[in-house]
Amino acid sequence: MSTRILTVEDDERIRTSVRLALEEEGWVVDEAANGEDAAEKFSMTPADVVLIDIMLPGIDGFELCRKIRSSSSVPIVMVTARSDTHDVVAGLEAGADDYLTKPFAPKELSARIRALLRRIKTVDHQHQNLVFGDLVIIPEEGRVTLAGEEVPLTKTEFRLLCVLAENPSGVFSRETLLKRVWEYDYFGDGRLVDVHVRRLRMKVERDPAEPRHVVTVRGLGYRLQA
Repeated sequence: MSTRILTVEDDERIRTSVRLALEEEGWVVDEAANGEDAAEKFSMTPADVVLIDIMLPGIDGFELCRKIRSSSSVPIVMVTARSDTHDVVAGLEAGADDYLTKPFAPKELSARIRALLRRIKTVDHQHQNLVFGDLVIIPEEGRVTLAGEEVPLTKTEFRLLCVLAENPSGVFSRETLLKRVWEYDYFGDGRLVDVHVRRLRMKVERDPAEPRHVVTVRGLGYRLQA
């Protein structure tokens, strides 16, 4: 089946240009001009990727992202007219996997989406469970448990955890994680890593303020330990 993308943008000219660019890639595109319409369309016909503009009438992009994320792990890209740190971090904290700053080239948008689609399909499904104390990663089933209780992770959070688990106690720099998790060599942003690590800790740590599994190695990066 064709990849389906939902693009949420109130500016008709931008929405049309995005749709045309995505359709040239062979993807099926659904459009919405506001958050309410987008939420309804997504509930009726779930997409494979969702593009959400932050500045929307009614339900803004942050609220829409949280609404979709509450029931789905679909990859979400937030689109902002500013590279303001607050907007970027707020969008990622709301559950987005990535962000784009306007204006952006159609090729960059397509590259981001292709990277998203590749990485949700290419988690290395090993047969052996990965155990880090009370944290258990089950790659073959795409599941994680903490003290026997299942932990709901987005596809990006799960991939991040699996990459960290590849080399127990090994340190991964932000640049390495951007390449391995997001597959970005040139246009990656370290904030993607930091916010996703923070979100991951909220789910897999008993005390996110004092993490025992996903640990920061000052000046070097992150590591996963038992």
